[in-house]
Amino acid sequence: MWIHPEEVLLAGALWVSERANPFFVLQRRRGHGRGGGLSGLLVGTLDVVLDSSARVAPYRILLQTADSQIYWNIACGSSRKEITEHWDWLEANLLQTISIFDNDEDITTFVKGKISGIIAEENRLKPGEEHEEDSGKFREAELKMRKLFGMPEEEKLVNYYSCSYWKGRVPRQGWLYLSVNHLCFYSFLLGKEVTLVVPWTEVTRLEKNATLLFPESVRVSTRDTEHFFSMFLNINDTFKLMEQLANIAMRQLLDNEAFAADLSLPKPSKTLKNVSALKRDLDARAKNERYRAMFRLTQEERLDGHTDCTLWTPFAKMHVVGQLFISNNYICFSSKEEDLCQLIIPLREVSIVEKADSSSVLPCPVSISTKNKMNFLFANLKDRDFLVQRISDFLQRTPDSSWGDTNPLSQISHSSSWFCSCPQASSSVPPSSSPGSESVQKARHYHPGLPTAIQGLLQLYHRDDPEDLGPKAKMKEESWNIHFLEFGRGVCMYRTSRTRELVLNGIPERLRGELWLLFSGAQNEMATHPGYYGELVEQAMGLCSLATEEIERDLHRSMPEHRAFQNEMGIAALRRVLTAYAHPGCLKQPPDTADDAMNIVTSVLLLYCTEEEAFWLLVALCERMLPDYYNTRVVGALVDQGVFEELTRSFLPLLYEHMQELGVISTISLSWFLTLFLSVMPFDSAVLLVDCFFYEGIKVIFQVALAVLHDNMDALLSCSDEGEAMTILGRYLDNVVNKQTVAPPIPHPHAQLTSGDEPSPEIDVFDLIKSSYEKFGSLRSDVIEQMRFKQRLKVIQSLEDTAKRSVVRAMMTESAFSIEELEELYCLFKSKHMTSCYWGSSSSAAERHDPSLPYLEQYRIDPLQFRQLFVSLAPWVCGGHNPTLSARLFRLLDQNQDGLVNFKEFITGLSGMYHGDMTEKLKLLYKLHLPPGNTSWWGEEATNKHTSKISCTAVCLLLYIFIYICVCVCVCLCVQEQFIELCKTLYNMFSEEALEQQLYHAIATVASLLLRIGEVGKKFNNGTKKRETTPQTSLSAQTLPHSPQGEEEGPGHGASGESEVCRALADAQLEVVAPQMSDEETKDDASVSSYSVVSAGSLQCEDIAEDTVLIRGGEQRQGSVLDTDWSITFEQVLASMLTEPPLVDYFERKRDIQAKMAACKAQRAVERQISSASDHELTRHST
Repeated sequence: MWIHPEEVLLAGALWVSERANPFFVLQRRRGHGRGGGLSGLLVGTLDVVLDSSARVAPYRILLQTADSQIYWNIACGSSRKEITEHWDWLEANLLQTISIFDNDEDITTFVKGKISGIIAEENRLKPGEEHEEDSGKFREAELKMRKLFGMPEEEKLVNYYSCSYWKGRVPRQGWLYLSVNHLCFYSFLLGKEVTLVVPWTEVTRLEKNATLLFPESVRVSTRDTEHFFSMFLNINDTFKLMEQLANIAMRQLLDNEAFAADLSLPKPSKTLKNVSALKRDLDARAKNERYRAMFRLTQEERLDGHTDCTLWTPFAKMHVVGQLFISNNYICFSSKEEDLCQLIIPLREVSIVEKADSSSVLPCPVSISTKNKMNFLFANLKDRDFLVQRISDFLQRTPDSSWGDTNPLSQISHSSSWFCSCPQASSSVPPSSSPGSESVQKARHYHPGLPTAIQGLLQLYHRDDPEDLGPKAKMKEESWNIHFLEFGRGVCMYRTSRTRELVLNGIPERLRGELWLLFSGAQNEMATHPGYYGELVEQAMGLCSLATEEIERDLHRSMPEHRAFQNEMGIAALRRVLTAYAHPGCLKQPPDTADDAMNIVTSVLLLYCTEEEAFWLLVALCERMLPDYYNTRVVGALVDQGVFEELTRSFLPLLYEHMQELGVISTISLSWFLTLFLSVMPFDSAVLLVDCFFYEGIKVIFQVALAVLHDNMDALLSCSDEGEAMTILGRYLDNVVNKQTVAPPIPHPHAQLTSGDEPSPEIDVFDLIKSSYEKFGSLRSDVIEQMRFKQRLKVIQSLEDTAKRSVVRAMMTESAFSIEELEELYCLFKSKHMTSCYWGSSSSAAERHDPSLPYLEQYRIDPLQFRQLFVSLAPWVCGGHNPTLSARLFRLLDQNQDGLVNFKEFITGLSGMYHGDMTEKLKLLYKLHLPPGNTSWWGEEATNKHTSKISCTAVCLLLYIFIYICVCVCVCLCVQEQFIELCKTLYNMFSEEALEQQLYHAIATVASLLLRIGEVGKKFNNGTKKRETTPQTSLSAQTLPHSPQGEEEGPGHGASGESEVCRALADAQLEVVAPQMSDEETKDDASVSSYSVVSAGSLQCEDIAEDTVLIRGGEQRQGSVLDTDWSITFEQVLASMLTEPPLVDYFERKRDIQAKMAACKAQRAVERQISSASDHELTRHST
């Protein structure tokens, strides 16, 4: 490729000149290509160990002038062919022009300008690529990766690192390349080459450890082996990037979300050296995720930047040191000291942004005021002017209906302030009280007049007088009111350690819905999507799907003990919320199906919130706080179950060993996490844990679960079986009570199952929560996220293994392959599917992988991937005819005509070729030459890029066979195209057999016999037709396309038939160029798909009826004469084949697929490319 001219002082160091003229020199890297000796080995080793980009371009072209000792590198190439093309262009276009220059400086300036212009033009012709984003050295490293590992351009390099790969006990120094979809390593030391390619989707474990054998290393585990890498310059950064890429791969396996860089991520003002744009975007993505998790913000939020500052806290009368975060919709602050102060200011609430006067006590202050009259003072801001300008830009883009037509930012005043003209927010327009509007409201499923749209179900069915509260409940409410006065109320409230204390003591029922919305972040989503829930309900209600059926089935099982759900009002509200969230039109990602645990949680939300509030709380719960919990495979809950086991091993090692023997942890923890203890604990107690959960997150659930095990440690250690342990834990949880409540307890169905003869002691839920913080409060959210990543790899790969075992069990009854063979075939099939997801295909990943389908039908491949597998695994080696045969088999197997074949269909066809008897194999071959397997022949040849090549000897032999047939047949007849194609397929199948000549003679004899049979059938049919003299007969004879001129066979018809055979055979040779088809014809031909001709089980001969004939039913080749009377049936083909022992032996021979699979598995998923052309090619270019 052309490169920007670079100075080269020592042109001969480590390079060998191969061509030269007065102005240019073509050089080859010493040691590259043939020979090289010891010096070549040393240079190659130095290239790998010391310089990552040196081996990218083993060829280069230098610009030289007679009077200068400085050379300019203007082009490089990875092969002789590439660099020779550049050399030829220079000689043809520049050499004569620069030879007339008198000044060497003018020559240098002219050539450098010309090369720079060529590069600029190439970049202009590729507008989709941002070439200036990546540094030149990084682009060279990316080219090296693609050359070494055969990666296509779609595979993007993220970063590369120098490290050692431990091969046995010997470290091999080389370079680790981390791309979007693969981990690659390359080393070249003293002639020994090590190449490693590991797809991220195959990684089962990724951890950083330090042992005596592998000091400070990274271990990458797959199902088959482990790889160790060490001696990184910065192992922490490398490991974080590896974690992020593996996490993206797991997400692809889970829900088909292929990686795409966020276009809205911030771009740096200058290019970072040796850092790709993709690496920078991934870093920004990681920062975004941490920012959103810290402040419970939506997935759409993008961090613009952060800076150190101080915040004046009026409640503490002091400045708190922390960081200020700015994003497109929020201004957030977090203190450096944990839990000291946290603040979230939505830009929609901002009314004034003012640069206050700076002083030595308060340098660079900025004051922000909100609509609810709260003021926030930030100081010690670096680059205050730029910060205020960014806030101004975001405010101008902030959608807010309360601004009306007024610009939210007024002009800058003399005191350097921004004053937002903020009229009072108009109150929501009440629904019209006219009779017409009332009828419209009644016609809607959801409207503001519904009781559940105004208040929660608990207020509608309150058991006591609101004034008749216990003294502790009144004290709680008073404490929160004082807190609101001191720290603010609403989304802009200061969140401090005092807030946590109030939450741990329990949230009053009247404030529970409001504070759940606040702490979860759901209030922000509801404020930015007004009316969205109502419209979604109207779209979703009345539609029937798998999710809605499960919702209806489980509605009456969600908290049936509570009186709010013992009538239609509560049930209808629950139905609307669940149906709206499950609707495919939901902005969020709805679950695959409804879940009992999600129904229970939603029921609790409806007790304290309105319908709309409960909906947005459910969104926050499922999307951010409990991700992937409520889908068909409950991946999130399984991940947290693994985290809980790991925490138990760390905090309670003795109990962990005993519980693992009993298998209790995996049984109990799933229900605890899925329902947040609501299904296993009395309601009044469990709802307090929900209070803590919305404020602290999943951390508090882990803490309480550990505290429960700790309190029952002695009893659990004495258990001898799983049932006894379950009874102990169930009885303990049933007796966790809330002693502060004045209402009678809600009946708990689970308590009746675990109650014993002796009453168990009661446990105060507040004591349990306090104990969990005292004993396990050291848990940190970032540590939990690290553990979640580790477990996510394990869980998802375990689910993939479960899917593979399910597929194998299902196919054992439908194919003759062994378990090991089916497992290997499934892995190859899935690998081909994933490769197409990485590097693009005619259909999206979502179209080819549908998790809602049975495991047998989830993964699907298109014709290109099917052809690759067919060539590698099929027992019939047809040489250049393989692409045509695979296309026909694909159309035959594609029963639903969607252009994709699933694993079940793939195994059905492959099993017929390997394990069918002679009848089944011949039946499959016969079908491949009938529609839909055999579509327009010209269409296949015209659209197939891999044109078959048959040697002249083979062509002559094939012609000889058919001429022999025609000579042997007494009468000359019109050979049908399908019959010719069948013979052509058989010929290609026998071309590599040991008994090639015997098979050719046998197939010639069989073809001769079949021609005679077809001719006899033709005469018989003609005799029958002559006896049936009807007007329809004559009419059909007249309308027959391309019919002979005479009504009866003339004496010259034999000669014309023989010429037709020869002409058809000549057309069948692949050297002949097929006539071009129009786009419409090609489209129609390619769109022909299969009908149901291949059964789900083994291929049975009964599929083909006795009257099924080998005759073309539609189009015919141009210039041919279609004889509709000539035909042969499958039984005739089978009977003829059975007369020839060589053919019987060939088709009855048992074939082993193990060797094919071993060769396919040994072949890399991405094959290495040859980096240099042959010497013959160089000679050809130079002559």
